[in-house]
Amino acid sequence: MVVLIVTCPPGREGDAILELEWALEGVRVRGTDWRGLLIAESLLSKEETIERLKRFETQAIQRVVLLDLLVLASPEVIEQRAIELMRGKKGTFAVRARVRGNKRLKEKDLERSVGAAVVKAYGLKVNLTDPDWTVVIEVLGKKAGVGVLGRNEILRFQVVE
Repeated sequence: MVVLIVTCPPGREGDAILELEWALEGVRVRGTDWRGLLIAESLLSKEETIERLKRFETQAIQRVVLLDLLVLASPEVIEQRAIELMRGKKGTFAVRARVRGNKRLKEKDLERSVGAAVVKAYGLKVNLTDPDWTVVIEVLGKKAGVGVLGRNEILRFQVVE
């Protein structure tokens, strides 16, 4: 199962849900406490999910981030899981964090601590402009999604509002 964080223009959540259901068979989508932000769970593989979304012509979906797992929004837990997900990766990496609904966590602090932990664990080089891998952290209140994405696996779409 793949967890997706999906953004759309506020007020267009219903359209985005329908588009996700059309593009991905068997997907479960739910809203969040944040306007324009949805969480979806796809039964398809990460690769199949990406391919289907790349081929789909969207009118409401702006951005899709695929996550490998959901964990407790604790810096220590996030760090540990990110290290596990980066095992066996070669090349350069960057860490990108987005925090919503959690005043205890700061995006830059998470990026630095997770990046330092990956460097310490595997000796990989950081490249903030064009990394081979991106560790994505999406904090939503008490939960955090963590994923490792290769180049071109973060999907952005142009939406006419």
